[in-house]
Amino acid sequence: MRSIAILLLSSLPASAEIATDRANRLEHIVEQDCGSCHGLTMNGGLGSPLTPTALSATESEGIAEIILEGVPGTAMPRWRPLLSEEDALWIADYLKGRTK
Repeated sequence: MRSIAILLLSSLPASAEIATDRANRLEHIVEQDCGSCHGLTMNGGLGSPLTPTALSATESEGIAEIILEGVPGTAMPRWRPLLSEEDALWIADYLKGRTK
């Protein structure tokens, strides 16, 4: 978790040439941190599946809100202290298969 905080607290410039680096960082977070609970293939584990099929009925904005606020009473933490709304929406779109 500490390495994630360091990565996320570092500045993520918005320029086009840095956008790929930002996407790579967010993809790494999904694979390593989300994958630790939701399964490395996102097919579920401690957390529910995060596959495009499993998320198809949920809007990206709703997924982003869950990422940012967590789910009380579950192991899903709040990521708002570490992720921006833009980052959470990128992750939601990525999980739904819209961003690669």
